[in-house]
Amino acid sequence: MAKDFFKIEKNDTNTKARAGVITTDHSEIPTPIFMPVGTQGTVKAIYPRTLEEMDTRIILGNTYHLYLRPGTDIINKFGGLHKFMNWKGSILTDSGGYQVFSLKDLRKLSEEGAHFASYLDGSKHMFSPEKVVEIQRLLGSDVVMVLDECTEYPCEKKDAIKSMQLSEKWAIRSRKAFLEDSEPLYGFRQFQFGIGQGSMFADLRREYAQKLVDIGFDAYAIGGLSVGEPAELMYDMIEVTNEVLPLDKPRYLMGVGTPENILEAIERGIDMFDCVMPTRNARNGQLFTSYGKINIRNAKYKYSQELIDPMIDSYASQNFTLGYLRHLMLSDEIMGLMLASEHNIAFYLWLVRTAREKILSGEFSSWKREFLFRYNNPE
Repeated sequence: MAKDFFKIEKNDTNTKARAGVITTDHSEIPTPIFMPVGTQGTVKAIYPRTLEEMDTRIILGNTYHLYLRPGTDIINKFGGLHKFMNWKGSILTDSGGYQVFSLKDLRKLSEEGAHFASYLDGSKHMFSPEKVVEIQRLLGSDVVMVLDECTEYPCEKKDAIKSMQLSEKWAIRSRKAFLEDSEPLYGFRQFQFGIGQGSMFADLRREYAQKLVDIGFDAYAIGGLSVGEPAELMYDMIEVTNEVLPLDKPRYLMGVGTPENILEAIERGIDMFDCVMPTRNARNGQLFTSYGKINIRNAKYKYSQELIDPMIDSYASQNFTLGYLRHLMLSDEIMGLMLASEHNIAFYLWLVRTAREKILSGEFSSWKREFLFRYNNPE
């Protein structure tokens, strides 16, 4: 008998943080969890073997990018995205809604769907809610996201309402399409997440979250945040949304964020995260460490024989010095990008694992406070 998709192991007594387990047919995923972003079927500058060694249970791919290149016909010929990229863990695929949203000059939205021009060659395409479900069926991701519209920040309330109404119609159609074609294409279960919207209006966030709950998804994501709003406003929107979302379903905060953002969101009851920040910032020389952020290109690290971060259990973190990594980055050596990316992903995985351990031991609040003080006040 298949295991439950989500089980809560412990609720923190002082906050809304919780530790649980998400179970797909590819992996058991302890929560809170951070999902490295593998937009085009690869986490940039990191071998899948390295991700496995770091005990990465789930990564994220993107429907929009994989649909355009290499195309679902090719991935389907390989037997799905897992086999195509030789990834044994779980995969979540974003619907591509955010990518379409970001191409304002290349897209047009209607109730039918999103019409857009490819950023690769200008060719014309259309994502309907049903089409996005079909694409993710062919990709064979474990977690399927619905098509939605993400509003800009700031936006007028009337525009947020109009966008929310469109996303609701798409969510209903997405769920219908998913349930009508529920036979696994590659022999394993898929789960579908609804995505909350409502911009920065608390009443709209509550209203739309309830509409998603009424539709009935396997889990729920919070979208439309980390789009330029102040952090405290983001935290407020998380809180009002979580007031409505069911306690027994996973909650996924999309596209967030900094270590501080993640810990604050865990405290408010979020279970899942993804963000390009650890790998993107690594390629620009910024490292996230247990003792704070550093820019490895700074001259102060020229002679440093300190390890990157002995607190973090990864090959990169414990075997190479800051001085050597600085040399690699300044020399534009590919290995510099690889070591920095590996370390940053390892740090993010360490952060959520430690948060989980502290929830289980009843020490989350005190640990979070002490960690953030040390992180934001490096010696």
